[in-house]
Amino acid sequence: MQFNNRKTSGFLLFAGSVICILGIIIAEALHPAYSTSENYISDLGVGPAAAVFNFSVFLLGVLVALSSYFIQKTFGFSLFSTLIVMAGIGAIGVGVFTEDAGWIHVMFSSITFLFGGLAVIVSSIFQRRPMSYLAIALGGLSLVALILFVSANYLGLGKGGMERLIAYPALLWAVGFGGHLIDDSKDGAGKDDWCFDL
Repeated sequence: MQFNNRKTSGFLLFAGSVICILGIIIAEALHPAYSTSENYISDLGVGPAAAVFNFSVFLLGVLVALSSYFIQKTFGFSLFSTLIVMAGIGAIGVGVFTEDAGWIHVMFSSITFLFGGLAVIVSSIFQRRPMSYLAIALGGLSLVALILFVSANYLGLGKGGMERLIAYPALLWAVGFGGHLIDDSKDGAGKDDWCFDL
């Protein structure tokens, strides 16, 4: 199977997000007394499962950042590829600078969450209904959860639960959008066939 720019970008997004999701699941299972409600996701990066978590998040960042090059080649839309590369750089930083690094960890996680949510929304341009609607919904959920998280309004989910409502919509989008790009059928949108059918 030949990998063009579109397939390559999709593969990188898909692989990075799946690796990260599985890494979080494994790290949670290896971390005694870890609570998905009361613990931050990044608490996994300093405990007994730190190596699993930090490597999976770092690899997510590397693959997502690499995908931005092929996304730019595919769509020729700098805003989208810039949002993607910023989210990837943020994830790399989260994997390198664990939460005990203080403000620098907070900065990188904020970059990941903000630019990731924005990228999900912008991706709706390149998808047909109903996937364009789902992209807007997932990106919107991520950004609303980010606002609630920052303002310490956890809605009974705990800080860990609310943080997951920031991270998981973007990760799940990356799985779906990555698969969409891997498909490479002419049914999808490319540089010369954008889908603005909102």
